[in-house]
Amino acid sequence: MRLNKNYKLCLLLMVAGFAGCTKLDEKLNSTLTNQQTAAALGSQGTALLLKAAYADFTGPFGDVGQLVNLTGNSSDESLVPTRGGDWDDNGAWRVVHNHTWTADLGSILNTFNSLNKLNFDATNVLAFGPTAEQAAEARFLRAWSLYYLLDLFGQYPIRNPGDNLLNAPEVKSGTAAVDFIISELNAILATLPAAVPNMNYRANPDAARMLLMRCYLNKGAFANRAAPTFADADMQQVITLGNAIITSGRYSYTPNFFDNFSVDNDTKSKEGIFCYQNTGGVSANNLDVRSFWYRTLHYNQYTPKNPNAGWNGFSTVAEFYNTFGITTTPTMTLNDSLLDKRIGGRFYHGVTDLSGIRPGLLVGQQYNENGVALRDRKNPSNALAFDPVIGTNMIETSSNKEEITGIRVVKYPPDMANYDGSAGNDLIIFRYPDVVLMVAEAMMRKATPDNAGALTLVNGLRTARGAAPLASMTLVSATNYAPSTLLAERGRELYWEYVRRTDLIRFGVFLRPWPYKPADNPKYLLFPIPSQSLAANPNLVQNPGY
Repeated sequence: MRLNKNYKLCLLLMVAGFAGCTKLDEKLNSTLTNQQTAAALGSQGTALLLKAAYADFTGPFGDVGQLVNLTGNSSDESLVPTRGGDWDDNGAWRVVHNHTWTADLGSILNTFNSLNKLNFDATNVLAFGPTAEQAAEARFLRAWSLYYLLDLFGQYPIRNPGDNLLNAPEVKSGTAAVDFIISELNAILATLPAAVPNMNYRANPDAARMLLMRCYLNKGAFANRAAPTFADADMQQVITLGNAIITSGRYSYTPNFFDNFSVDNDTKSKEGIFCYQNTGGVSANNLDVRSFWYRTLHYNQYTPKNPNAGWNGFSTVAEFYNTFGITTTPTMTLNDSLLDKRIGGRFYHGVTDLSGIRPGLLVGQQYNENGVALRDRKNPSNALAFDPVIGTNMIETSSNKEEITGIRVVKYPPDMANYDGSAGNDLIIFRYPDVVLMVAEAMMRKATPDNAGALTLVNGLRTARGAAPLASMTLVSATNYAPSTLLAERGRELYWEYVRRTDLIRFGVFLRPWPYKPADNPKYLLFPIPSQSLAANPNLVQNPGY
C-alpha cells in the first residue's frame, strides 16, 4: 500500500491518538512504505493501532440500533413496542421484529459499517510491523468481525495488508468465508496471549477456541440457512475445542447469575472468556453500557433520575418468560424467582436497596427502594405494573397501558454510581456457559448422538442456576418456547447476549410465526447489503429477494 506520507501519518495520529512525532525527511509528494512508517513510529504506534481496533467494539455493542437490534429484535426474545409517541421512529424498530425491513434501514447500514470498521482497523495493524502477539490479536479481532458480517449478511469484504486502497476489496461468502475464518483462528491459536482468570480483555486462546466452536457449529447453516446440516467432523471439533476449555479449570459457574454482568463483574464473574473493559467514570474508550438498562427501564424507575431513569423501550414477551417454568406455568410474580435464578426478581445489593430494581425479567408492579409502589409518568393514578400483553402490531393505543406495555429485561445490574455516565460494568462478549451448551448441542447432533451426556451437561448448568433438572431434552420442538428443549435452555441462559437470531436459524425455526411476527419470506434469513455499500464495492452482491 502506498499513501502520501502526510496522509499516512495523520491517519495514525487520528485513529490511534499517537502523541509523539519522529522527525522524518520529507519531500513534496514523497511516499513511505508501511515498513518505514512502522520503524519511525516504533512499537508504541502499533500498540495504539491495536488499541484503536479493540475500541471499535463500542460501535456495534454500544449503539442499541446495531447488534442489539439486529440479533435480538429480529428474534423471538426481544421487541420494541410503540407506546404513544415513544419508540415509533416511523416503525423502524417494529420492522425488525416482524421481518419487514428493507435495504435502506439505518440499523442495517450502521451495523455493516461498524463491523467493517473493526475489519479494516484490525487489518491495518498487520501492515505496520506488529509483534507476533500483536498480529495474532489483530487477526482474532478481524476474524470476530468477519464472523458477524457472515452471520448477518452472508458475505464480507476482506483486504490483505498492503492492498491498494483504490481497488475494491475481495468478497468471501458461504463455505469459503467460514473456512477462511477457521484457518485464521487455527493459525493464531498458539500465539495469542494466555487466558487469565476472571475477565479476559484481550484476545486469547480460549476466545479463539470459542469462536472456532461457533464457526463449526454454524458452518452448515452458513452454507444453507434454509436447511442447515451438521457434519459429524464439525460436531467433533466443537466437542474437542469445548472440552479443552471445560477441563482447563479456568472457568466455573458464578454462584449469583447477575454477578456476571454487574459493575464489579471483573472480580465476581468466573465465566468471562472475552470481555470489553469499562472502567467507569470518565474514560474515552468506555462502551456506553448504561444503554443496557436505559433502553428497557421506565422513566420513573430510579427516583433521583425521575422522569429520566430510562427510555421505556425494549421488552420481551410472555411466551419467552414462560419457558423458565419447566413443569408449571410461572405466576408472573416475585415467587417465580424460585423457579430459576436467571428469571430474576431477587434482591440485588447495591441496586435494589438504592432503586427497587430487581435484575432479570421485570413483570407486574414495580417498587422503589423503600418498597413504595411506583406510578407511571403521565398519570400518577396509573400503577407502574409491566403488562405482558402488547398492543396489536406492537402499537399500544390504550392510554392506561401507554407506558407499561411489555415485560422488561435488566440483565446488567445498573452501576448506580455512574447510572447515567460511563458505567463500570464490563461487557461480556464470550461466556463459559455458552461453551457448555455448544458442546451439549454438538453431542446431540453427532452421527451417533450422545443425548445422555448432553443432558448431564445441561442439568449441571441448571443446578448451578437453582433450576430443577430436566428429565429429558430434545433439540427443538413444535414451538420455539417448548421448555424441555436445548433451544429453550440456550434462551434461558443467554437471553439478550446476541445469539438468539443465530440459534433460531441453526435450529431451523427462524421462519416460524411467533408473537407479533407471522411466518415470513426466506429472504429474511439474511439482512440485505446496504445500498451505499453496494455502490462502493462492486464485488458485493445483493442477497436474494432484496
